[in-house]
Amino acid sequence: MSRQLSVIGTGVIGNGWIARALARGWDVVAFDPAPEAPARTRAFVDNAWPSLERLGLAEGASPARLTFVDSLEAAVAGADLIQENVPERLALKREILAALDAAAEAEVIIGSSTSGFKPSDLQQDCAKAPGRVIVAHPFNPVYLLPLVELVGGEATASEQTTQAQALYRDLAMRPLVVRREIEGHIADRLMEALWREALHLVNDGVATTEEIDAAVVYGCGLRWSLMGTFLTFHLAGGEPGMRHMLEQFGPALKLPWTKLEAPELTDELIDKVVEGCEHQAAGRPVSELDRRRDDFLVELLDLVHKYWPEAEGLEGRI
Repeated sequence: MSRQLSVIGTGVIGNGWIARALARGWDVVAFDPAPEAPARTRAFVDNAWPSLERLGLAEGASPARLTFVDSLEAAVAGADLIQENVPERLALKREILAALDAAAEAEVIIGSSTSGFKPSDLQQDCAKAPGRVIVAHPFNPVYLLPLVELVGGEATASEQTTQAQALYRDLAMRPLVVRREIEGHIADRLMEALWREALHLVNDGVATTEEIDAAVVYGCGLRWSLMGTFLTFHLAGGEPGMRHMLEQFGPALKLPWTKLEAPELTDELIDKVVEGCEHQAAGRPVSELDRRRDDFLVELLDLVHKYWPEAEGLEGRI
């Protein structure tokens, strides 16, 4: 039996959800009030589809299973899962989520793609079934990257989180249930720390945007794509592992190796960052860079699948 994903808001993230669901053989019903939204979404899916074909399509997968409708109410009719992707403004999200909660069947999970808001704040204006409104935060490109952070709010029951996990797994995601509410969840807090430090390095004239990206791409990023931060440092301790690493390098935590407060975003810093990124793009349009990134990720995903926990026989791991 086919499933239906209802997508509200079709920017980059909303379109990513659409492409992923179509590739998994789901029907997709989308709503976005922008007149150009259907054409923009179909162009997005066309650009992503070759990568999804290489990654492997589910039976029945087709871009033709996408339908645009002209209201929230029509969008959520018959939904198995609803994904909200409106701009990151709390008042707007609460308004839209309240309308979705009123229109959708009470048992249908409503996931918000919010990068930073806590679900209890998002649930405030939902009167019918507020607990089913959760954070379901993905990563760009959503149609390739498998992580989705699931965060329940004060009104969310454990059964609703379990229901959400099953639905996102059916979309070939790796759901990470965040143990308690916190602004920015997990991954964005980590990325934000790196982003702030990178801005300081540019602002202080230590490195260009290209040099900072090279430090990640050719160094730590390669290890992180398989092991993440903690397991990487565990190996840095040699055979004794993390305990030895902390004994050896723990004192460095007192050294001025980082500036966690963000620098002031002056016009000069903005110009440095923009000019650096334009130099790296080398005149190529974003659509071309998207395809280059996707080609890389498809090949990388094909490799890392061979080394993920289940390939080692480690069950019950994320």
